Amino acid sequence: MKLKGGGTLEDQIVAANPAMEAFGNAKTTRNDNSSRFGKFIRIHFGLTGKLASGDIDTYLLEKSRVVFQLRRERCFHIFYQICSGGKPEINELTMITTNPKDYAFSSMGEVKVASLDDVEELAATDESFDILGFDGEEKNAIYRITAGIMHGGNMTFKQKPREEQAEADGLEAAELSGFMLGLGGAEYTKALCNPKVKVGSEYVTKGQTVAQVYYALKAISKAGFERLFKWLVEVVNRALSTNLPRSFFIGILDIAGFEIFEFNTFEQLCINFTNEKLQQFFNHHMFVLEQEEYKKEGIEWVMIDF
Repeated sequence: MKLKGGGTLEDQIVAANPAMEAFGNAKTTRNDNSSRFGKFIRIHFGLTGKLASGDIDTYLLEKSRVVFQLRRERCFHIFYQICSGGKPEINELTMITTNPKDYAFSSMGEVKVASLDDVEELAATDESFDILGFDGEEKNAIYRITAGIMHGGNMTFKQKPREEQAEADGLEAAELSGFMLGLGGAEYTKALCNPKVKVGSEYVTKGQTVAQVYYALKAISKAGFERLFKWLVEVVNRALSTNLPRSFFIGILDIAGFEIFEFNTFEQLCINFTNEKLQQFFNHHMFVLEQEEYKKEGIEWVMIDF
């Protein structure tokens, strides 16, 4: 079945993987390509067993990785793919250099992974967007928003003399970040340093300390990346959706990487807890309930205690 984007439904289901991995996978201390989110994929079939459609549910994206990585880790792959220089037109569009160390959010840990070729990975990611039917404007938006987060990590602030109020310490990074996100640099800086808050029925301008501004910047960066990721999933689901009748489906659960880090973020603790509960459910269903089913059916079976 030929769909929008020049690929068959089978092609698009396969192509969803590079796109999702670019924005949801990263190098950890134990895995060079660790899933930092969970996903449940359904492949739907018609009565005759013919492929009908597909859809993806995601959960628990480790968005804190956008602004923090341990020494032997990396941020999400897409940041390094853009810096690879594999597609110079993307670097020109985003004003991103070919050195990940130029960007604070992507250089806290390692920037190169021996088992991954970021140039090849970028080509696969970009091609997957085409197969999935992303138009040129959507593709550019993906790269620009990612670049806006990278530039935003280079914004610096200082305290005004004899005041607790923060102010910008240079506007170059703010201008670049704001331009990628559709804002003016001065406007973006003002929103961080002097945000408007609602008090009762009135809006007032609130002063921020330097520490508060950096906290807000990181929170906005994490939230922006998470919304981009969720929108990406929506567009992938749009591509995999058809009007064909669906009678059966195969479900594939891909849980996020289960690891104990030197410093566990809140998302990682949630991932570990969820994976533990899933493992308990699987053990109970497969080992306990399945044996009880054997007994009901009269199968000769010696109960095994797991």
